[in-house]
Amino acid sequence: MYDKLKLMDQAQLNFSDGGLAALNIAIAFIMFGVALKITPQSLKNLIVKPKATIVGVISQFVLLPAVTFGLVMILHSLGIITVGVGMGMILVASCPGGNVSNFISTFANGNPALSVGLTAIATIGAVFMTPINFMFYGGLFAANSELLQPISIDPVTMFKTVILLLGVPITLGIAFNWKFPKTTEKIYKTIQNISLFFFLGMVVMIFSNNFDHFLNYIGAIILVVFLHNLIALSTGYGFASLFKLKKRNRRTITIETGIQNSGLGLVLIFTSGLFDGMQVGGMAVITAWWGVWHILAGLGIASIWKRIPYTDE
Repeated sequence: MYDKLKLMDQAQLNFSDGGLAALNIAIAFIMFGVALKITPQSLKNLIVKPKATIVGVISQFVLLPAVTFGLVMILHSLGIITVGVGMGMILVASCPGGNVSNFISTFANGNPALSVGLTAIATIGAVFMTPINFMFYGGLFAANSELLQPISIDPVTMFKTVILLLGVPITLGIAFNWKFPKTTEKIYKTIQNISLFFFLGMVVMIFSNNFDHFLNYIGAIILVVFLHNLIALSTGYGFASLFKLKKRNRRTITIETGIQNSGLGLVLIFTSGLFDGMQVGGMAVITAWWGVWHILAGLGIASIWKRIPYTDE
């Protein structure tokens, strides 16, 4: 299995400049849609009752990357994953919450206000935290791994890419909502539906262009992604339970921690000059499969929770 993953790391995925441009536009549009729900009032509500918010932010930006790093080190030391797969796992854990987390949280009878607030904070904070977490844990992992080639992560390129993909559309979305609140209310659901369509389109495009690669390697990574996502979801639920949060807040923090913006990860992987000397085949395959699996897992958990009432509200 390890030898197969090494071949996956070396695989040259088919992804043109035009495909990358389309992916950039899709991510920017999705982030614009997310930002339409970010209002001063939603942020104020989180400040008034900050406990659940603080727990959620720590779970996503502190615990998840740290736990992922520990998992990656264990799996790599056991010869289960390669450097490329490990770097892909760290990259996914460094990304902000996925754009479908609000829908899944609501479907699971979670706390929609907390979900939107955490998405707002995570999306804004990711402009800085995604590069910082990835460069820290990615560099730490690389320093403790046997590499055929040195890894050079360009921090300027990473920050610039994240700012363009997150910072700019988020700013535009917040400004649009502030300037045209009535229009925003009318178009929000449509924008969200289009965003989901764009996201699924991205995944389909990547899979269709590289179908042979995914067919060859999906069996080697499916259990790794399952385990990683299970640990991410468990981290969110366990940490929220540790602080005795209400069940609806536990559900929301679980989902926000386990649903990651893997689309952003794919853009970073294919950005020219960002990973000099790094074989990104494994990173791309595992990140793309994360984009599919976390939605299936999130909807599965939400379907169960939707049928389980809680009495702490």
